[in-house]
Order: sequence, then structure tokens, then C-alpha cells
Amino acid sequence: MLKKTLQWRKDFNIQSILEEDLGSDLAPAAYMSGVDNQGHPICYNIFGVLDDEEIYNKTFGTEEKRNQFLRWRVQLMEKGIQQLDFKAGGVSSLLQINDLKNSPGPSKKEVRVATKQAVDLLQDNYPEFVAKNIFINVPFWYYAVHSLLSPFLTQRTKSKFVFARPAKVTETLLKYIPIHEIPIQYGGLKRENEFEFSVSDCEASEILLKAGSTETIEIPAVDVESTFIWDVTIVGGEVSYKEEFVPEDETSYTIIIQKDKKVSSTIRNTFKNTEAGKVVLTIKNSSSKKKKAFYRHKIKKSTT
Repeated sequence: MLKKTLQWRKDFNIQSILEEDLGSDLAPAAYMSGVDNQGHPICYNIFGVLDDEEIYNKTFGTEEKRNQFLRWRVQLMEKGIQQLDFKAGGVSSLLQINDLKNSPGPSKKEVRVATKQAVDLLQDNYPEFVAKNIFINVPFWYYAVHSLLSPFLTQRTKSKFVFARPAKVTETLLKYIPIHEIPIQYGGLKRENEFEFSVSDCEASEILLKAGSTETIEIPAVDVESTFIWDVTIVGGEVSYKEEFVPEDETSYTIIIQKDKKVSSTIRNTFKNTEAGKVVLTIKNSSSKKKKAFYRHKIKKSTT
């Protein structure tokens, strides 16, 4: 197998692939971002990008374009490998996240063929470079397509596959990725071009929301004219949520920052206090099943 792979790398001209400009149209379709619980670099594959007719035709319109797509996909794999550590005890494989939301359906023959070719290439030539292959927002039709591809996959490859329907995306990703590394579109706290939370303060705390329970998060606000920033995300479904500032002085009035509302996704908000007190976030789980909340906060003290 090693001999075949070495020959393929020579024939495919892998030596120069990292320097090649294979176009920017597909940049949103696959990219590297963050690491999982075990330090594996994460590669996101966003198949919904390919549903755009213009991009679809540019990518799969001719055999030459389909071959370039394969080359682009291999290039991304090689970029991911650059982040690995092959020393003893190092992380030597990637985590793949495949988002199938709005992906081209089974009637799109070209993408189906190209996807199978890409799977074959990666399986044959990068067999141990993928720790897990997680498929999220999986539509029902994809299970039928997967059953057709399954006979061509090795048992070891199939053992690395994980599938999650839309309602289970965040819960599934949390088994492998910390909440601060999960993008907000998947129910996590990670934002593009984040400037509020850095590597040193990005981690979040967790609260269990029992069925029918109400939990509060209190952020002390001792220094006046400070700016408070917080993120909250809910895992497991909708809850009631509100934000208040409660002054230390009992003669002052409580300030409603956010009225009670139903939420099921990631929230970020800020507040600047003019007196000592505390910010109180109240989360009510009225359902009959338990849920989780993750939160983090920071304080920017006034410099004047």
C-alpha cells in the first residue's frame, strides 16, 4: 500500500500542490479551524456552498473542473497535515466535520461522482490521517446515498463515521470539541474574527438545567463604569432567558438589560454599569427534559 501511495503522490504531483492557486471560489466550502478535545486540527467541509448554481457549474461543469476539485481537496488535506505533529505522543490525525445542510441532492450526478472520487482518494492515500469523520445536518436522502458508498469503504473507515440530524448537531459536536471551539452557527461560542475573548479567557463554564428548573448566573460589578461582556449558549432546546443589572444600593432600581424571551442559540451582550451591583442572567427550563447552558464573561474596567 505504501508503494502505491508513493507512486500516486508522484503521479499527482503532490510535491508542488501546496503552492498551487486552485481558485478562491471554494474557500468557504472547506477550511481548517481550531482543535478538538484531543488536539486534532479540525477541517470543516461545507457542502451547502456547492448548491449555488454558479459555483456548482464552475466546480463540476467539465471533467477538467472536476479534476481540479479533487486536486483542491487533496491540497486542503495536505495543508491540514502541515499542522500535525508526528513525534512520539504528538497529534497525527485530523477531525473532519462535514456539514450537509443545503447540500446538492442525489440528483446532482456530478457532485455524487466527484465526492466518491474524493472519498476514494483520501481513503487510499491518507488512511490514518482522519481520527473521526462527523457528518452534521444530515438529510434523510443522504443515508440512502451513504448506503450505496458503504460497500466501497473499509471497515476501519466506516468505524470513524458519526452522523447527526439537525436537532442533534451541538450535542454531537460537544462529544469531541470544546464549546469555545464550536462555531456559533453550530451552537458553540466561536466567532469569526473574535476580538473580545482571547486564547487565555475563551473557555466557558457549564450549568446543568434540570427539567422544570431555573438557574441564575451572577457577574459581580464592583467597579463603576466597567463594561461587561458575556456569551451564553443553550444545548438541548429552547429556554426562557432574561438579563438584569441588580444595584448594590437597595434604594436603586433594577435595570432590565434583556426582557424575558425564548432562546435556543448563542447570545452575546454587553452592559456598562454606573454603580456597584451585579449582572444577573436567569435561565428557565420549563420542559420535561434536562438541558445544558455554557457561559463565559469578562470585564473591561474604565481607564479614566
